[in-house]
Amino acid sequence: MTYKGPRVKLSRRLGIALTPKSETIMQKKAYAPGQHGQRRRPPHSEFGKQLLEKQRLKFQYNVSERELRRYFRIAKSTKGNTPDILVNLLEHRLDNVVRRAGFAPTIYAARQLVSHKHITVNGKIVNKPNFRVGAQDVVGLREKSKGLDVITNSLNSAVIPSYMEVSRNEKTVRFIRTPGLSEMPITCEAQLVVEFFSR
Repeated sequence: MTYKGPRVKLSRRLGIALTPKSETIMQKKAYAPGQHGQRRRPPHSEFGKQLLEKQRLKFQYNVSERELRRYFRIAKSTKGNTPDILVNLLEHRLDNVVRRAGFAPTIYAARQLVSHKHITVNGKIVNKPNFRVGAQDVVGLREKSKGLDVITNSLNSAVIPSYMEVSRNEKTVRFIRTPGLSEMPITCEAQLVVEFFSR
């Protein structure tokens, strides 16, 4: 089950902005939530660092613990660099592609667009947020959905990653190449996540 609680509080706890509102508030309150949030905290243990990075990765892609463990098992059994493969698997999720394309301002809004059947893959409606978008697949919007204000406003302010090709007129996006870990706009040390699950 994905997180349904207050996102600003979660963002402050993790030290990363998960929504535009969180970013605004964290500029004023750059410390953990709660009455003891401003107290100086002892440095994390090795396990604490691994746990924090795992939580950061999990919530940036809005996946459950079970899903993240499943992605780790796939990454571990695939030939190549496990941290890179793990994050790439998450990056190719349909809800994340919708977010990266600028069709939605947050991963939460992107998941909702997918679940409510606003999104198409190669012309066919797909309503599963965890659907894996393959190379050269074209992700777009249903004709009736292209005029939604949330999509138009989000597209106008979106910063598109270099490994995606977006047509703002047609409102479609395509993966043009597999990105490296350093190119993906996430805040996380993926190696520590791998170490967490490898314990």
